[in-house]
Amino acid sequence: MKTPNEKLFDWLDRSGMSQGELARRTRVQAKQWGQPHIAPDATSVRRWLTGEQPRPPVPDILTDVFSAAMGYRVTTYDLGLGDSATADRGLVYSPSFLATVEAVADLGRADVDRRKFLASAPFAAVAGIGPSRDWLLSTLDQQPKPGPRVRLEDVSAVRNMFSVFQEMDIFQGGGSGRLTLAAYMNAHVFPLLRRTHTERVRRALCEAAAEQTYLLGWMAYDNGEHGAAQRYLIQSLRLAEESRNPALGAHVLAGMADQATLLGHPEEGRRLAQSGRAGLTKSASPACLADLWALEARACAKLGDKRAAVSAVAKSETSYESVRPGEEQEWATFIDPAYLHGEHANTFRDLGEPEDAKEHARRSIDHARKQKRARRGAMSHAALAASHLQGKDLEAAHAAGVRTISLTQQVKSSRAVEAVQDLQKRMKPFGRHRLVADFNERARELVAA
Repeated sequence: MKTPNEKLFDWLDRSGMSQGELARRTRVQAKQWGQPHIAPDATSVRRWLTGEQPRPPVPDILTDVFSAAMGYRVTTYDLGLGDSATADRGLVYSPSFLATVEAVADLGRADVDRRKFLASAPFAAVAGIGPSRDWLLSTLDQQPKPGPRVRLEDVSAVRNMFSVFQEMDIFQGGGSGRLTLAAYMNAHVFPLLRRTHTERVRRALCEAAAEQTYLLGWMAYDNGEHGAAQRYLIQSLRLAEESRNPALGAHVLAGMADQATLLGHPEEGRRLAQSGRAGLTKSASPACLADLWALEARACAKLGDKRAAVSAVAKSETSYESVRPGEEQEWATFIDPAYLHGEHANTFRDLGEPEDAKEHARRSIDHARKQKRARRGAMSHAALAASHLQGKDLEAAHAAGVRTISLTQQVKSSRAVEAVQDLQKRMKPFGRHRLVADFNERARELVAA
């Protein structure tokens, strides 16, 4: 015997729609989805209410109908229709602006609810090919639905919150504040995207939303949730394209490149970094250009292409010389000497050039210490320790490794913890040396947590 769907009944009651009206709106929405054969009537709705599970993609179409009626995102989970294909939907770079808004809203709701299907979503190595290509083509023509107009003051409020959350990420790590940011976007940002705007306000709002969606992706990435991170980044790229801000789109591609290389796909990482540079003029954001060259260098080092890696490092440094901090966009705040020297240290570490790696690591550590950036300091101390190990200097490596642990304990960052674990692996050739045992003992509680 079927169990009545009390959740669907409750949402129908709250929406003020009759069963016939829900059926009508579902038919209209199905046509917008390109599914004109889906034509439910009031009888179909009654069957759903009594517990019949509608076939895909009807559950997802229903979420769009209820979301439009309520003014905020309602998911299949809310409607008692189980989890939708939200994780897969997040990988789609849709030509529709409205579909993009709903996809990223779905991600945010799933994130806040901490549903397992998103947390366990896999990273798809080649998923960036289509988005990076379409971003370069920039063929967007969708418009939001009618509704109360959004003002520039509304956009300014969103941007002010971005500053708060970006600072939280930089100083406390990606595991701190992400769910609060997702909840804020669900409640305040996505509803604005569904309303009408002047073209100027629309682009500004999409830019602000892209920045925050990127930050959600970056926080998930830093917290080791790579499937969720990738999906946020792809949707952020789509919103950046809608804003007509090429520097912001290139910045998102830099994040995608960083993730791909970290997860063992350096060829994809290099291609994504190159795509970012292809769509970015040198004057748009020297900081972003420096970042893209640095990430291309990281990828080339992983691929064993020393000449290309060294050349990319040099171009990164040259690009950064043109940076004027007051002229850069706020999201570029983290692209500074502490960050860039840290990336270069990892590049030379991977190239087997410990002396160059040590020099860059020490520069990064010095800048990070002055800024009190524990995560960056931890990552660069780890690069320094690894470089000492390449030079067979276990004592110096142990000292830098202990500092890595200390700084990692101050932030919520899976990447920093993984850096500690990497050092444990690199110390294994030294056997049961007392310094190795001491380091492992210090790291034991951190790694277990």
